[in-house]
Amino acid sequence: MPGSLEPLDLGVHIPYHFRCPISLELMRDPVTVCTGQTYDRASIESWVGTGNTTCPVTRATLTDFTLIPNHTLRRLIQEWCVANRAFGVERIPTPKQPADPALVRSLLNQTSSASAPTHLRLSSLRRLGQLARDSNTNRSLIASHNVRQILLSIVFNASDELSRESLALLVLFPLGESECAALASDSEKINYLARLLSHDSLDVRVNSAALIEIVVAGTHSLELRAQVSNVGEIYDGVVDLLRNPILYPRALKVGIKALFALCLVKQTWQKAVAAGAPAVLVDRLADFEKCDAERALATVELLCGIPAGCAAFAGHALTVPMLVKIILKISHRTTEYAAGALLSLCSESERCQREAVAAGVLTQLLLLVQSDCTERAKRKAQMLLKLLQDSWPQDSIENFDDFACGQVVVVLF
Repeated sequence: MPGSLEPLDLGVHIPYHFRCPISLELMRDPVTVCTGQTYDRASIESWVGTGNTTCPVTRATLTDFTLIPNHTLRRLIQEWCVANRAFGVERIPTPKQPADPALVRSLLNQTSSASAPTHLRLSSLRRLGQLARDSNTNRSLIASHNVRQILLSIVFNASDELSRESLALLVLFPLGESECAALASDSEKINYLARLLSHDSLDVRVNSAALIEIVVAGTHSLELRAQVSNVGEIYDGVVDLLRNPILYPRALKVGIKALFALCLVKQTWQKAVAAGAPAVLVDRLADFEKCDAERALATVELLCGIPAGCAAFAGHALTVPMLVKIILKISHRTTEYAAGALLSLCSESERCQREAVAAGVLTQLLLLVQSDCTERAKRKAQMLLKLLQDSWPQDSIENFDDFACGQVVVVLF
């Protein structure tokens, strides 16, 4: 209710009116819409950007999409942050003003001018990059000025330095399906991106992998996706990104997104295995955030779909224990993928069966089939339990034949 306080884990309470009604988190850039309601800028921009035309709180139609900064509320939030520093609350920064459209047009004109000195074009690209990273509003403004076509022409046709700087900016903007298809069908451009995956600069390698992921994920043609995934150097470069220290989290995030997108092409799974993807995936599983962990485990399950993948995962000492541990952790999706990967591994290897039993898979699977996980996850768990039933201690499950009907009796000991 208005005026109430809600607890945080830190032991400090955020006043109700400091929270965004959409995200329920502390507002960093409060803005007011035409209905008089205040939201965090990022949240309301996302709300409107997905096609909503009503105020989330009042449900009244938004007749004007102008967002007016609520400076008074922002100053109050900043004062509250300072007053609660002892509880680990950091002061929110003063938001930067949206970019001037005239400035954006000027920078893009300078960037696209082949007659302009290289240092001026580079300076314009870097300034555009700063503006784009400042806010979604700036990115939308820059995107409305044909920026993708400008950058695509520079990435593949300009000097090395201009090309790399343009690539860093290009990956901040989604490409349309036609643009992705055009890139995917141009073998010279894809080979160029593949070569950049072995560049001395880690930033260049990450940006190249990011564009490859955008192209593959945005191309609906299975033939074109297979064409990109089959380029020899791509898997090696993408897998190598995942070997980088976790001090550079963007490499992990971009690397797993790219690897997952490439592995959606079944014909290229052998290339992923040959590039060392199984060992790297297992080594990095604990480092991924939720969405990335889901992609990583989905990739593990996919690669377990071929004998070479199963053998590679089975050969890693941590594979089975980690998959068992992940069941019922992180999310329903990770549980489903982990159960599927274990089913594939245990179907091919008795040693994996013994490792799974030793890691406590019985308890995990029994909990899974009685949980609110997906039906696919439960089916995989049931199949795995049936596969492993000869390995259970005789006194651990009674009436196993009734399991298919859901009647599982566990004897606690």
